[in-house]
Amino acid sequence: MLKGVPHILSPELLKILSEMGHNDVIVIGDANFPGTALARSGGAQIVRADGIGAVEMLDAILTVIPTDAYVDTPVILMEKEPQDKDLEIAIWKEFEAVVEKHDPRGKNAIGFINRFDFYDQTKNAYAVVQTGEQAIYACVMIRKGVIK
Repeated sequence: MLKGVPHILSPELLKILSEMGHNDVIVIGDANFPGTALARSGGAQIVRADGIGAVEMLDAILTVIPTDAYVDTPVILMEKEPQDKDLEIAIWKEFEAVVEKHDPRGKNAIGFINRFDFYDQTKNAYAVVQTGEQAIYACVMIRKGVIK
């Protein structure tokens, strides 16, 4: 146990977060996300976090790493597919609240990309955290910043 470190961050994940450098990307995937396949195809490390929600994981990760201040949107969410255009994605508001807590830009630090671009960028990520999150469109990409 460590003081001040969220208990849901496993030793394996803490090591990965510590090894990551400026501009490295970590992806939080929901339970439907093909995280293992994408990580394998691109060489990213995969961490299983079954039973943990994406909002909790985002908050825990942003507690220990900064977002990249040198890009407009260091936090990226997956856009809705056209078939889901009228679907309310409640978890996005929760993601916004977490980002506002950790990044002074608030929700302006969040961007969106389409699903297939999200998949392609995941292949180049440093690591993928596969959560047990049941909500759809609950995948988050975080670009790590520097500690000043």
